[in-house]
Amino acid sequence: MELLPVKQIASPVAQIKSRDSFLRANTISIEPDRLKADCIIPSFAKDNESTISHSQFIEAVHETASQFFAGETILEPAVRVSHTIKGRIPEAMGKPAKMLTDDEKTVYCERMAFVIEIPGIHDSINGNDLNLVIGGVRAYNHENLYAKKTAERFKVFIGFQVQVCCNLCVWTDGIKADLRVRTLHELAGEVFKMLTDYQPLEQIRFLKDLSNYSLTESQFAKLIGRLRMYPFLPTSIRKSIPELLLTDSQISSVVRGFYEDENFQKDSSGEVGLWQLFNLFTEASKGLYIDRYLARNQCFIVYLGSSKRLKAAF
Repeated sequence: MELLPVKQIASPVAQIKSRDSFLRANTISIEPDRLKADCIIPSFAKDNESTISHSQFIEAVHETASQFFAGETILEPAVRVSHTIKGRIPEAMGKPAKMLTDDEKTVYCERMAFVIEIPGIHDSINGNDLNLVIGGVRAYNHENLYAKKTAERFKVFIGFQVQVCCNLCVWTDGIKADLRVRTLHELAGEVFKMLTDYQPLEQIRFLKDLSNYSLTESQFAKLIGRLRMYPFLPTSIRKSIPELLLTDSQISSVVRGFYEDENFQKDSSGEVGLWQLFNLFTEASKGLYIDRYLARNQCFIVYLGSSKRLKAAF
């Protein structure tokens, strides 16, 4: 399927699994098979109806992507999880934790994120290779598991991954941040619709346009100062500008990267391109919890908005 007027990989790639360093925070990498075999599936308490499991979610997206991008190489998912919930079988009730055997323990991961890489659809910006990726986020803490089964919440996205650092570039039409479905069939249908609506050429053009603009060190300092001021702005002013989802520590991470990042630091003249600045922002978002990082990753596109307008503001 021809989507982008970019180079296509002619020979098979040796890589079979997507890169898993797209997120850090307190997450761990886990193999999809282990996630499926070792983790129990939570149920809704009132009617004991099963939730859609993390594994079913991943498999539904992977199968839909394989159908939509028929003929392309679809790599195995890279999965990261956090907030492990530990339990035990009824027969082990009252038994000291250190005496529990493996078959007496139960576990599930409250939060999960994954990406599926499609290396045959790719481009390059400022010498940084980007591959198309599809992914999703699931967080059981967003479900009311004490009630009856209702539509369950998911987040799915499609965008590009910067290969040098695995940063995700999520375009505004490539994300469904509050997808609610009751069945796997509905889930697959919504994912397919997202893939159909996505405009990869528009995203690539926007990202490449960032390379045409830069900020001097003093302009960068002014931007950081404004970001620090944001939490203290009057409510009336905050409502009139895009919401800033960066924490103070993340802003500090951006500043550190401006001087020290191996791939996106300022150049010898002291300027930083908006492509580099965008990646400093997305790099900082990788330290967030699973259920929060995707929205903040997307917000950097919104916040940069018009490259010309941002440059003119300084």
